[in-house]
Amino acid sequence: MSQIHIHGQSGDIAPYVLLPGDPNRARWIAETFLENPKLYNENRSLLGFTGSYKGVPVSVQTTGMGCPTTSIVVEEVIRLGAKYLLRVGTCGACAPHLKSADLVIAQGSVPNDGTTRQYLGGAPYAPLSSYELLETQVRAARALGFAPHVGLIMTEDAFYASSPEHAKLWASRSVLAFEMEASVLFLLAAMRGVKAGCMLTVSNNIGDPELIIPEKLQQGVSRMVEAALESFVLHRNEVRG
Repeated sequence: MSQIHIHGQSGDIAPYVLLPGDPNRARWIAETFLENPKLYNENRSLLGFTGSYKGVPVSVQTTGMGCPTTSIVVEEVIRLGAKYLLRVGTCGACAPHLKSADLVIAQGSVPNDGTTRQYLGGAPYAPLSSYELLETQVRAARALGFAPHVGLIMTEDAFYASSPEHAKLWASRSVLAFEMEASVLFLLAAMRGVKAGCMLTVSNNIGDPELIIPEKLQQGVSRMVEAALESFVLHRNEVRG
């Protein structure tokens, strides 16, 4: 049944779903990495494609920016059959050892956002990645020769509110980077009985006035997406036994 925002039908969306925020990135992922990608949604520019990667059916679904739209998309793609959801996005680094285009794999996210708080009614909670996806993400990245940073991130609402001082404080608490979608993804996966993970490419350090040059960022994003898709292959093979 078609949803309010995602106009696909049951069967249009694969069990394995990549979740980029940017519709242009969603199209690029589908056209670059998937075999026979087909567009199933373009309503509200939330582009969604389904194809396959090394024999694994995969969808790529735009979430937009921030937890409010991400929560809508996640709720609806789960209703349409998504089982394993993996955010692939960018982040601002707060840990001083992270560098531009580095790969971050989130174990959990500090929920400094309003959407997660509304779902929880203000109750304290620690949104975590699903371990079985976390493990395959790390293995896939290392098998490709990448050196991912694995740990805690923070999800925030206000892109321009973060400051170097704010970043330094949270880095002292072992937060690696800030982004805007993961906490509600992790929470909804737990609430709805599916699995979720998050991979991020560092676009800048918090407080930098500009992002890294587009070519370098794109290289990092390409590595991240390849690792994400390879993690789906690993997971599917292990589930099949």
